[in-house]
This record gives sequence, structure tokens and C-alpha cells, in this order.
Amino acid sequence: MANLKLTLACWDYDRTRPLIDGRVKAEGIDLDIKVMRPREMFPRMLEKKEFEMSELSLGSYVTLKGRGDCPFVAVPVTLSKIFRHSCIYVRTDAGIRTPHDLRGKRVGTTQLGSTGAVFMNGMMQHEYGVGLEDIHWFIGGLDSPTSRPVIPLNLPAKIEIDFLPSDQTLEGMLEGGELDALYALYIPGIFQKGSPRIARLFPNYYEIEQDYYRRTGIFPIMHTVVVRDDVYREQPWVAGSIYKAFCAARDLAIDGLYDTDALRLSLPWLISHLEETWRVMGKDFWAYGLEPNRPAFEAIGQYVYEQGFSPRVVKPEELFAPNM
Repeated sequence: MANLKLTLACWDYDRTRPLIDGRVKAEGIDLDIKVMRPREMFPRMLEKKEFEMSELSLGSYVTLKGRGDCPFVAVPVTLSKIFRHSCIYVRTDAGIRTPHDLRGKRVGTTQLGSTGAVFMNGMMQHEYGVGLEDIHWFIGGLDSPTSRPVIPLNLPAKIEIDFLPSDQTLEGMLEGGELDALYALYIPGIFQKGSPRIARLFPNYYEIEQDYYRRTGIFPIMHTVVVRDDVYREQPWVAGSIYKAFCAARDLAIDGLYDTDALRLSLPWLISHLEETWRVMGKDFWAYGLEPNRPAFEAIGQYVYEQGFSPRVVKPEELFAPNM
């Protein structure tokens, strides 16, 4: 029996590269892999359902599940994980010294419903009592114009939001004194260039993130992998096959992290950082599957409801194909 031919869109990570270069194959499937950045891939999947399988924003997926209008079935592959404490920036003369000082401030972000922003706002609400409604939001591009959200926000009227016109950027507004802070999914260019007008809210974010993980068990998940619903209905076995393939590719990437020959040639200090990660998070820190990631899945299911993106809390058990 011939293999099923399916398209898969994903970015070129160390944990997807074995699939991209053919070292790992999905049983029963011939993959046509489209390598592209998430910022290009996600709108094409959400708007046009262009690929049969795709990496996808976890926040968008959970929001659609909560609204009862989700054309995808996910597998518990956690392609992208990142703590977000380091991603909150403040203008140095805005009088913001603690998270509580953000109340009443003008804060910019590129997409309020993005997974990164959802986790940042969830963390700020649950850790520091600063909710979405406590901030005046400005939505736009960091250093260039950006499009409106693919998924309509439908937020309560008490949340104040302004969308930037095409001739304004968040970085420009921050430097010009028109914004007080940024929730940034990417490191702002003005920060990389050393502008004196911008600093991290949490300069010691590394220690804060370790403490946060120890207390909550949450390692924020940004992206999962979805199968288009029509494909899953016709071929439900595809979900298990692609999940096993992603796990095998991840294992090759993790095994390579402690390749001392490679590290000796490049960045030996990575060994100490890897061992520190193991000490805090365990050796299975990049686990796939529902149970190892339950705290993060529970958190985002709650956050999308609390922040007004979903009419209900989405439970982890609802998110994935059965028997995952």
C-alpha cells in the first residue's frame, strides 16, 4: 500500500531538522515539508487551512477550541517553549520599577491574543495581580507595520485597546515617550542596539524564571502541531504516526546537546547551562505529551478564558487526539 502524501509546515529547529533532512520518517506518510517562519505559517494555516499538518500557535488553537470553532486536531508536540519574563520591557523614565507599576500604563504588543502575550498576561495576573484591564494596550508592529489579528479578539469593553496606524511602530512610540512598556515576542531592535530608553522589567529574569518553574511547574508552551480536521476524520492514524515521528526527531536533537566534540568546537559553556537546566527541570525538560506538560496546558486553558478570548476554560484533555 502506497504511503499517504501530506504537506507539513514547520520551522527549521534542531528538533524538526531530522524530519526535514529525512533522518526520521513518519510511518505510512510521505511528507512534503514546507519550511517557513511561524509569522508566515500561522496566518496561512488559520486563514486558508493551506497545509494538511502544521506547526501552530498554541494560544490560537486553544482559543478556537474554546469557541467551538476549531478546524484542527492537535497532537501534544511542544515545538516551542520559552519563559516570558525576559520579554517585558519598560521605558527607563516611565517610573516602572515593579510589575505593579504597570497599572494604568500604556503598553504595546504585536498581538494581544498571541501565545506569548497570553502567557505573559496570565503570569502577570496570577503572580502580581496585574490584569488585562489594568493596562491601556497599543497593538502594532515592533519596527514595521503589522496586520490585524487573524482571530478576532472579541474582548470585553473594559479592556482599552488602540491599534497603531500604518506610519507608527511600537519601538518608535516607546523611544518617543508615547508608550511606557512593551510585551515583546521578539527582542526589540532598540534594546539590541543599546538604547538608554529601554530596559527589562525583570533584569534578573533567569533567577525569577527558575523560581517560577519550581513553584508552578509551568514551562510556557508557544507552539504545538495540528492535523487538519478533514484529514484526521479520513485518516485518524495520521495523528499517532506524526506524533511518533516528532518524538523521534526530538530525541535525536536532545541526544546531540551533550556531544562534547561538537561543544568543544563551538560553545563549551553550553555544557554548564545544560547541566543547570537538568538540575532545575530534569533531563526530560523538553518532554512531549499531555501529562509532562499538564501545568502549562492547564494554565493556557485558564488564561484564554480569563483574558476574554474563550467563553470557557479549555481542559487539557480536550486539546489532543485520543490516546496521545
